Amino acid sequence: MKDLNSLMKQAQAMQQKLADAQAKLAELSVEGTSGGGMVKVTLKGSGELARVDLDESLMEPGEGEVVADLVVAAHADAKRKLDQHQAEMMREAAGPLAGMGLPGMPKF
Repeated sequence: MKDLNSLMKQAQAMQQKLADAQAKLAELSVEGTSGGGMVKVTLKGSGELARVDLDESLMEPGEGEVVADLVVAAHADAKRKLDQHQAEMMREAAGPLAGMGLPGMPKF
């Protein structure tokens, strides 16, 4: 019974760590770039697109398709970075139980 109590305390501590990590993720923002930095996008921790910065040289007639492709590429870069941050923070919060496939636990 003593081991069960200890296990329950560990689970509660881990739940708190996960909640704290999710709160930190909500405050996180990441930047993705493409075109050698000509396009930059900023994503919030929720995945919401917060900002797009375009180099002035892209504002010429006929560059619309190039700009669109660069925005998509910059978004993909930012999303990859955001996913990495999220996975790392959740692994840290879950501690030794990360990746064990326990019911109710997110997979990392």
